[in-house]
Amino acid sequence: MSEFRYAQFCPLARAAEVLGERWTLLVVRELLVGPQRFSDLRRRLPGLSSSVLAERLERLERRGIVRRAQLPPPAASAVYELDEAGQALLPVVTELLRWGTRWLLPPVPGDHFEPDWVLVALRAFALATPTPARRFELRLAAEPAPDVVVAVEGGPDGTRVTPGPAAGPALRLRLAPPLALGLMAGRVDPAAAQARGALTVDGDDPAALADFPSLFSVDSRAPHT
Repeated sequence: MSEFRYAQFCPLARAAEVLGERWTLLVVRELLVGPQRFSDLRRRLPGLSSSVLAERLERLERRGIVRRAQLPPPAASAVYELDEAGQALLPVVTELLRWGTRWLLPPVPGDHFEPDWVLVALRAFALATPTPARRFELRLAAEPAPDVVVAVEGGPDGTRVTPGPAAGPALRLRLAPPLALGLMAGRVDPAAAQARGALTVDGDDPAALADFPSLFSVDSRAPHT
């Protein structure tokens, strides 16, 4: 099948030709989380057929946006990951994510959700200006799968959000992924969430939890719970 062209000498038209097909941008989002096997992408993108996924990946490879790699042993699996041009899409996807929150709510019953999408959201709203020097480790309940662990650290260079445990965190939080978004937006009462068992807090400085929203920039249209 030939690729669609707008036949316009415009960089926006070229970008739309590359990313405008259905599912393509969501494939990029999945690879921003990290390398994925073909079967991972199929599971994480319900409704996307194997044939369409293969076609989208092939086109992204041909454009130099995605490449195939091999995970080291013991996994030794073939995975897809973002190439240089794909990594350059991070600020674009970040701004689209921020913009898209205008229409995120209310949630639609039956919508698929992956807990590690919270990692992408936290990065999108993380401040790049100085923030309180606080460390948090978020354990996002993903039952029956293992918890997704995210480290959040503020400091003079802004907020860093990374996958995996935090080094010497002030607080360890265990909560459901949507609650993490509400906490980020400052629209969750931590004491009330703890009282109803939705939030577990462990650490030596519980007062640090009040600073969590100040590590992010969330406008009035951002998600809440």
